Order: sequence, then structure tokens, then C-alpha cells
Amino acid sequence: RETASQWTFGRPIGGHEPVDWTESRYIVLIGHHIGEDTHNTQLQDFAEALRRGAKLVVVDPRFSTAASKAHRWLPIKPGTDLALLLAWIHVLIKEDLYDRDYVQKYTVGFEELAVHSNKHTPEWAEKITEIPAETIRAVAREMADAKPRAVLPPGRHTVWYGDDTQRMRAVYILNALLGNYGVPGGFYLAKPPYLEKYPHPPFPLEPAAGGCSGSSGGAEEVPEGFKPRADKGKFFAKTTAIQELIEPMLSGEPYPIRGLVCYGTNLFHSIPNVPRTKKALAKLDLYVAIDVLPMEHVMWADVILPECTYLERYDDLAAIAHKTPFIELRQPAVEPLWDTKPGWWIARELGLRLGLEKYFPWKNIEEYLDTRLQLIGSSLEEMKQKGTLIQKGRPYLKDWERRHRNPFKTPSGKIELYSRTFAEHGLDPLPDYTPPMPVPEGFYRLLYGRTPVHSFAKTQNNWVLMELKAENEVWIHREEGRKLGLRHGEYVWLENDAGVREGPVRVRLTERIRRDCVYLVHGFGHKGRGLRLAYGRGASDNALQTRYVLDPISGGAALRNNFVKVVKGAARPRLKRIGQLARERRL
Repeated sequence: RETASQWTFGRPIGGHEPVDWTESRYIVLIGHHIGEDTHNTQLQDFAEALRRGAKLVVVDPRFSTAASKAHRWLPIKPGTDLALLLAWIHVLIKEDLYDRDYVQKYTVGFEELAVHSNKHTPEWAEKITEIPAETIRAVAREMADAKPRAVLPPGRHTVWYGDDTQRMRAVYILNALLGNYGVPGGFYLAKPPYLEKYPHPPFPLEPAAGGCSGSSGGAEEVPEGFKPRADKGKFFAKTTAIQELIEPMLSGEPYPIRGLVCYGTNLFHSIPNVPRTKKALAKLDLYVAIDVLPMEHVMWADVILPECTYLERYDDLAAIAHKTPFIELRQPAVEPLWDTKPGWWIARELGLRLGLEKYFPWKNIEEYLDTRLQLIGSSLEEMKQKGTLIQKGRPYLKDWERRHRNPFKTPSGKIELYSRTFAEHGLDPLPDYTPPMPVPEGFYRLLYGRTPVHSFAKTQNNWVLMELKAENEVWIHREEGRKLGLRHGEYVWLENDAGVREGPVRVRLTERIRRDCVYLVHGFGHKGRGLRLAYGRGASDNALQTRYVLDPISGGAALRNNFVKVVKGAARPRLKRIGQLARERRL
């Protein structure tokens, strides 16, 4: 979503989706997890939009929590979302429903898009998506009636099938045709808050996501003594593809990676093809794990640096780009337990021992934070009282135009419907549909998602949260369950087409999902025995994701090309109930 946004708008989306929820009058969610994740502020804004009467359309193979609030649920065939988006673009252009003034003023490439869209009729899309052509037309017309206060939010997890940058380009192009980018009720222009860095000498190399040399911007030149990025040249985008750092650990190409420091990332629940990851860890000379829990991957480490929890530490200031930019302080509520240390202390102590004192001139985190805040006219003492500093933003195009500034940092200085840069690099300048990998006979496509109770695979050892949700279930359509002779609530194994078996996991028979797929909540199926509560409960979707398809533009690993069959005969796990474990702990 970030790569597509940069090459369409010249701006990032950022961690906090810049959607003007409360001002929207028509919202179309495509595979969006809102209501089933832990983003509380966003959910409140979404709920307020519905309270104010916004109409909601949900496109999802599964009848999600959001779908239960919608006036239309479109149970799309998995992997065909781009075809639906292209058909909506076709209707808006063919029926002259797009925002003509906005498109003329702020975009380039409309003529090429109009020609390109001729073939993407609703009838063409119906055969692919299994959504009726008349429904496709009706939604496009409803969007147009509500423009510019009609919006298609991008979502957070958007790497699905391998065509993901182009699918997100189609999402952004559709929003531009509705005239909503930088307009109330659509996308606001998120502005980061003003916050100075702590004064220190310049870094010889700006860090990239995942580290491993190379600059975050993917610069061609690297300073003397530094290696180029290990994934350099694989993808058009300059972002680091984290899973592609595993291969050099195994093959030594383009150079061997011999050491890994893993901070707060559950490797066996976040990187596909877990057996390959384990082989890579076994080949390292040094593996250091920094975590708050004894996750399974932590037990593979040569050195474990236990971190204290978020309630026991200061973290760096959080600077959030938003409609009203803000700075947040996380401060300790209690002293750290046992032999644990905050992340800032671990980083500083390692730096000092490596002779990097000039980059850590501060003596403690309070001095570091206070210095940064003093540079903007505040102080740590003030932030302790307030918790948050709110600054003024420039959320709409009119705010930028009053200052005679252009928010679009694209080559053309406008929203690029047609990307000449993509064309020059041999990439499709306009999104086009490519079919997903077909489902093998006797298998189901594996879909996955979130629960509002847990944060990814990090909180399944929390007593309070596990009493609310102790395991995941496999969603299977009721008719498919009848065919397979399944009973609601029985335990089964899931086995993928590579022969990897996972579970046991409880069956949930429901009509809230299409018949060609199954669904798991992510984050369960922990194998680390040190996790007294989480161990052995539910199934890990990541363990079943042995195949991934790389997006050629962004390098994102698409995980919805994995297929599973249901294997009967699994016994109910012999595990104590969470409540009993909690009582034993108290005693």
C-alpha cells in the first residue's frame, strides 16, 4: 500500500490510515479488518461515521464483523478484488460519474486510463468475481452519488496474492476519480508533528527496515566498509523485503549473513515457510533475541536479552502523522520485574561496548526525551502531565493551496493515474487483472485475519486476554462441513498441499464464509513450552504458509496462495482450562 501510494500520490499512507471517517457518507471496505483488530481510535471514528448515517459496503469472502454493519456484503471470490475495482473504474468513466473538475485539476493520465478501462465491463468482472454485474453497477453509482464523501480505505494488511501494488494502485485511482483525496469525507493529508532529533553526529548509513546494510531509501552508493543491501535489485521499490533476508543466511548469496538481532518479532509467526527460517537460524554464527516472553524462536537464540514490558519502561517519543499531528509519551507505571531491561537501555549499552559513544551522548532516557522535547518548547515534565502534545495540521488541499504549496511529490507534481515511471521500468503503467493461483482439487484457500482481543501473536500468554479468547477456530461453510462429515466444535487437523499438518483446531461451521475457502484468526498455535497459557492452543496460520508469491514491485510476500484440506480424527487437546491455570497461579 505504501509503494502504490508513493507512486500515485507522491505521499505515504503511514501507520494511521488517513481516512476522514467521520465526514464520510459512503464507505467501501475491501478485506479490511476494522472491528476485528486493536486500532481503537480508528474504530471509534468508523462507528461515528455509521452513527451519522454513512452507508457501508463490505467486500470480503467472509461475513466479517464489519459486514454485519453493512447495507451490502459482496462475498467476492478470493483473489479477484482487482477485477472488481477495474469494473468500478469502468462504470465511473463510461457513465461520466467521476469528479471531472477534480480529475482535470489534480491528476494526469486520465485519457490513458479511459482507454484502458473500456474492456473492464461489469459483465467481464462478474465472470471473475462471482458478483452480479448489476450489483457492481449499483455500488459504483452509489459511490458516485456520495462523492467526494465516498471513500475506499486502503486497509493495513494488503499483501495477499502477488499483484498487490497494482491492486492498491487501483484503489487509489478509484478514490481519485471520486475526487476525495485531500477533501473532507475522503482522505486527509496526514502531516507529521514537528519534533527534532536528539543532536548527534550524522550516521554513516541511514538504517533500512530489517537492517542488513543498505540505506532505507535504497541508495545505489554505500559508504566504504558497508555492504549493499542483501535484497538489492530484486524489486522496483526501495523497501526491504524482510523474508528475502532469510535466503542469504542459507545460500551465502549475494553475501553470507552470519548474525541476526531480532527485536520483538515473532519469527515463527510472521515469516512464511517456518522450516526454512529454522534452517537459517541454525546456520548463523550469532542469533540474539530481545523479547518480553519465551517465544519459541527466542529459545533458538545464542543470547537472550529479556526486555521489560511496556508498563515498565520509557520508549522513544511516538510522532504520529495525522489530521491533527500529535506526539505521545509512553512512561513506566511500575518498576521492571526480575532481570529485565528496557529496549533503550539494551541499545545504549551495546553501543557503548562497541565504541559508539558519540551516538549515545545522553546518560539516561529521561535526559534523551527531555532534550528532544526542550527543542520544541516542551519538556519531559510537561509530557508526563499531558501524555500527548497536539499540533495543527493541514488536512485538506485547500489548506495547502492557501500556502501556495503542492502536496503531490510525484514526478509530474500531480496524482498519477497513469505512471510513466512504471512504464519506463517495464512495469504496467495502469493496473490490470491477473488471475490468482487456482485452488487444487480437495483443498480450500486459507484466509486469515485478526481478533480485537489479541495483538498479532504477542499476547496469547496474557491471563486476562486468554480468558476472553483462548484459541482460534477454523471457519468452514456449513455445507462443506456436511460433505466432510464434520460436527460443529469437533477438533481436526489442517494439512496444506506441501504436507505440513497443523492443529488440532476446533471446527466452526458457519454460513458466514464462502465454500471455497477456510479462515483462521492469526496468532495461535504456539509451540514454545515456556508459554504456559499459549502452548498448544489452536492452529498457526503461519505454519501452513509454506508458499509465498513476491510482488515484483514492492517485494511484499503474498500469503493467500496457500491451500489446506481438513483431516478428521484429531483428539481434543489435553490442556488445563485458562481459569484453572489462573487460579493455580494465584495460589
